[in-house]
Amino acid sequence: MQAKSEVAAAELSRDEIAENVRRLFSPAADARAWENEERLNAVIQNFLRTTKINTPVTLDELAASFTSSVIPDGPGEVGEYLDYLVERVVAHSTHTSSPRFIGHMTSALPYFVRPLSKLLVAMNQNVVKVETAKALSPYERQAVAMLHRFVYDRPADFYEQHVQESESTLGMLVSGGTLANISALWCARNSSLRAKGEFAGVAVDGLPAALEAYGCRGAAVIGSSLMHYSIDKAADLLGTGTRGLIKVPTDGRGRIELSALREAMSDCRERRRHIIAIVGVAGTTESGAIDPLERMADIAQDAGVHFHVDAAWGGPLLFSRRHRRKLAGIERADSVTIDGHKQLYLPMGTGVALMRDPHATAAIEKHARYIVRAGSSDLGRRSLEGSRPGMALFLHAALNIIGARGYEMLIDESLRKTLYMADAVRARPEFQLLQEPEMNILSYRYVPGPWRERAERGRLSDEDNRAINRFNEELQKAQRQSGYSFVSRTTLDYTPQGGGLPVTVLRAVIANPLTTEEDIDSVLDDQLMIAANLPAEVGG
Repeated sequence: MQAKSEVAAAELSRDEIAENVRRLFSPAADARAWENEERLNAVIQNFLRTTKINTPVTLDELAASFTSSVIPDGPGEVGEYLDYLVERVVAHSTHTSSPRFIGHMTSALPYFVRPLSKLLVAMNQNVVKVETAKALSPYERQAVAMLHRFVYDRPADFYEQHVQESESTLGMLVSGGTLANISALWCARNSSLRAKGEFAGVAVDGLPAALEAYGCRGAAVIGSSLMHYSIDKAADLLGTGTRGLIKVPTDGRGRIELSALREAMSDCRERRRHIIAIVGVAGTTESGAIDPLERMADIAQDAGVHFHVDAAWGGPLLFSRRHRRKLAGIERADSVTIDGHKQLYLPMGTGVALMRDPHATAAIEKHARYIVRAGSSDLGRRSLEGSRPGMALFLHAALNIIGARGYEMLIDESLRKTLYMADAVRARPEFQLLQEPEMNILSYRYVPGPWRERAERGRLSDEDNRAINRFNEELQKAQRQSGYSFVSRTTLDYTPQGGGLPVTVLRAVIANPLTTEEDIDSVLDDQLMIAANLPAEVGG
């Protein structure tokens, strides 16, 4: 493709090149443009209808076809580039929407996302400033307010006051859960180390001066050992360092041990370490465990410390009248992260950091003379990101089209099918269920024949568990390579079956609305077939 483009470019005059480039920007599509668009629609439909998850081509083989670093002279033909894209990229892309792809927090999207994404790109709004997003700015504020009310349920007059008030910020729409967590903890740091006396605040004078002004020797963020790794990134960026990230133990269900939390906070006070925030997790990535948020809120309130809840995965549980009690206390959090691409079924790039106090983000406000001016309605004033697309389009649309009861159905069905899979695992003697699911993430493992009886009696040695770990690692790799079904794997430190050793587990995430009980059975049967062809010695 590259060579053909170079030859074509060499044969064109400067005026012809200019005309070809201008045509790429023209809103009046010619016959070739319509032809390419129709072809791309067909490519999309074929991709979505494919049930096989992966091709047998290895990552190394794919990487070998993407080694050229030369920019072609161009301009090239769009149709020619589509040929390249279909052959090299689309053909070998992972089918995350497959009903038998149940290993990660990415699944099928509702169909209306596809035309909306086309609209979003065509409008090309930049939500950093009202001048580049006149309608999308208040539209985004409304979408965020809808999600805020869903979590915090403040009185109607609260929202009437703050939804479109330029000095109020109910939340920040960012590009994912990681930036939502970082943004929330950024607000917590700046608010807790605000200006006093001659100290101008941590945002101006920096962390060393802030600690000196507050009489502290260090700063810390405290949460469980199962906090998402984005909190490590936040600790790094906010100046505490990862040594300032205190990870306390969890219980046998993956929830933070409250006694250990209290001890960590007491230790911080004794060492004169300023506590920026306590982090609760509503749905750990490993197993979907939910921290005791109500009691954590009590502890944070008594200590006068910012309480942040990372509900990137579990936040939408609130839609379910049957299951929302599991998140009791989340409404008392000072900030909450929800990641839209997970259980709100939105495209990547729609994370939200919600703030209980609509003025909390004033602590991170920034201005520039040419943009995001003080007193303006520009959303970029109070956001880590500057230029960004109008991803609120997807959030607003989904909240209106799917609706609260639609989301309730999705959540309830996901949890019901997870319990079905738990029963299916129990029914197969080759498998061992490692944890009762609290949400729609399931942890289990395959136990090869030589160790099965000892596993049933709870008599596995450390060496036995190491062998079983190795077997499950190879099993998961083989299933991924076969491409017909997929679960991920992780390591759990707190399962009783491991006898104190970390346990390699097969991790299923049941979130795709298209996944059926038959699909779940097929995934397990596929694992049994693969395991039967793996020598038990692979674990020896």
